[in-house]
Amino acid sequence: MRVLLAGGGTAGHTSPLLATAAALRELDPGISITCLGTPRGLEVTLIPEAGYALELVPPVPLPRRPGADLARVPGRLRAAVRATGDVFDRVKPDVVAGFGGYVSVPAYLVARRRKTPLVVHEGNAIPGIANKLGARFTHDVATSFPDTDLPHATYTGLPIRRSISSLDRQAKRAEAREFFGLDADLPTLLVTGGSQGARRINHAVSAAARDLAAAGVQVLHAAGRPDEVRPHGREGDPPYVIRQFIDRMDLAYAAADLIVCRSGANTVTEVAAVGLPAAFVPLPIGNGEQALNAKPVVEAGGALLIDDAALTPMWIDRVVIPLISDRHRLEAMSKAASGLVPRDADRKVAAMILAACRE
Repeated sequence: MRVLLAGGGTAGHTSPLLATAAALRELDPGISITCLGTPRGLEVTLIPEAGYALELVPPVPLPRRPGADLARVPGRLRAAVRATGDVFDRVKPDVVAGFGGYVSVPAYLVARRRKTPLVVHEGNAIPGIANKLGARFTHDVATSFPDTDLPHATYTGLPIRRSISSLDRQAKRAEAREFFGLDADLPTLLVTGGSQGARRINHAVSAAARDLAAAGVQVLHAAGRPDEVRPHGREGDPPYVIRQFIDRMDLAYAAADLIVCRSGANTVTEVAAVGLPAAFVPLPIGNGEQALNAKPVVEAGGALLIDDAALTPMWIDRVVIPLISDRHRLEAMSKAASGLVPRDADRKVAAMILAACRE
């Protein structure tokens, strides 16, 4: 069986694609998997590193405002569809699965034209344009959140890496803290703005570094852009570890007592699955999907929600420090979050892909 998986641009599309690919190989070791991406995304590095074939087609970004770029979209889309058709000719997929983003639109269009079975997975609570289109071409639609408004939707959850879905944070804590050069016993704050970083988060947390140190809190900060993080620590302070990117997020989650982060679907799902208390800072642009992604965890008591504009060093001092110092509250938040999201979405989506091909 030959499967073409389309998705890329950001970790939000690439991570569930890779988790599903691994589940497919587990269910059918003889399966042939090819991934479809663009030259601009993380998939250029992550997919070959994971051992999967990668085909690249031109990206077709959709401008948010009218202008010259919008007028170029039809021509770019035609070029991307032609390139995707060439990929279909080479790969000859028996089934196509798309995870949204720029690269999924031409994959959906070619799959429909060639009557290739199609599966669509939507990562966010609010579906994107690509998956709104794709869901019109198939009855096999999977969603990460139960109330996502797409036709034929089946709630499966978001596929996440097995190293995270099976993570026992407590059992891995000592190993994780040693891995990052952290103290074995101090309260630990994990900070991340996603693969590209987040200026507001970087500035607010690093500016509060002295208050965090004075409270005995150590920090593991995945900054994306390390030049934005200047913690101004003093000799003898608890560790403030800065990384541009953390590829062992399983160990980062195990090391942490609390995370300050954006609320992309992948982050929300992973954090809830491992029971890590969170302070979610939704991206202030877009259609509001990040706040909706976080809503179930926040309402259950597993996380806090803070507007991007309200995230300041003072908020870190007044809210984060008392929270991370309150062991009983953290334990309650962890219990509230850990049962909210399915941990087996990778297998569910993989089974949907195999069934769509057989049918």
